[in-house]
Amino acid sequence: MTEYNFPFTQLNNLERFDDDTTSEKNGYYPDKRPVNELLQYGVILLDKPSGPTSHEVIAWVKKLLYIEKAGHSGTLDPGTTGLLPIGLGEGTKALSVLLIGPKEYYAIARLHAHVQEHKLNNIMKEFVGEIYQRPPQRSSVRRSTRVRTIYELEVVEQFDRLVLLRIVCQAGTYIRKIIYDIGEVLSPGATMIELRRTRVSNFSENKDNFTKLHDLSDAIQVYREKNDEDKLRGIIRPVEQCLDLIPAVIIRDTAIDALCHGAQLAIPGVLAATKGLKERELVGIYTIKGEIVGLAEAAMSSEDIKESVKGIAFHMRRIIMKPGTYPKAWRSNAGVVASGMSTNTKA
Repeated sequence: MTEYNFPFTQLNNLERFDDDTTSEKNGYYPDKRPVNELLQYGVILLDKPSGPTSHEVIAWVKKLLYIEKAGHSGTLDPGTTGLLPIGLGEGTKALSVLLIGPKEYYAIARLHAHVQEHKLNNIMKEFVGEIYQRPPQRSSVRRSTRVRTIYELEVVEQFDRLVLLRIVCQAGTYIRKIIYDIGEVLSPGATMIELRRTRVSNFSENKDNFTKLHDLSDAIQVYREKNDEDKLRGIIRPVEQCLDLIPAVIIRDTAIDALCHGAQLAIPGVLAATKGLKERELVGIYTIKGEIVGLAEAAMSSEDIKESVKGIAFHMRRIIMKPGTYPKAWRSNAGVVASGMSTNTKA
């Protein structure tokens, strides 16, 4: 298998089951994609401004980049600022993985009466852990009570009736509702007056540079007028960076196109996987070059794969790579299993 120091943590230090080579004629190393490919398999960590809806921001990004397809992970209300991950082209299909990781927010709340600091801190402790939430009336989802997990909740600063809160929570948590509920427990009530999202899964303001809309506009203009890619490449990241919280599996080149046409992945097509992989885990399926092919559910553990020579190892759940990216190496009348062993075997 080709030795390459991938810039993605999930692809390093994998357990190898077999070796193979890759052709430089097909596909691209993710960090070396040409710009036109990056616009189809990329993600932008956009710093959403206050005012526009998330849908409006997506429309502006598509217009700036001249692309037909883009999507975001986790809607932000018009008045909310902060991280809005935007997937480009086929990269939109990988954004669902970001929902697995936690989200971090900083919120300014106004208490309807002055509350002593020690009392406020004690109340905060009651909201850490699993809580019941019913989405607010203006939400875009069905208003049924559901359980969400609050991992961290702290008072960063308090000035009279204004309180700055830091919240780390499960995806789908309504911060405005948390603040309202805290106010109800305190009796006087509380209202959220400002909100910023600083983390989504593995992306955070502390370690990643968020991009403002005018920076994206400048970068694409420089690229078109001067053919200078540097600024644009500094903004658009390979979509594989979204997937470092889930295990990884590397497969043979000859198994790729079969998967893109609906086949399941058999043991002979697997070259390497995350150590200690468990059955039923969600995994990312990658080429030898490190390109994401799709998302799958493990039908076997890594131990089972190591000890077996045949059988379905992974059930494909979502295909991200476009068919035809790698050459066909399977029979057209038997595309049910992707082994990638040869053109004479069932693909």
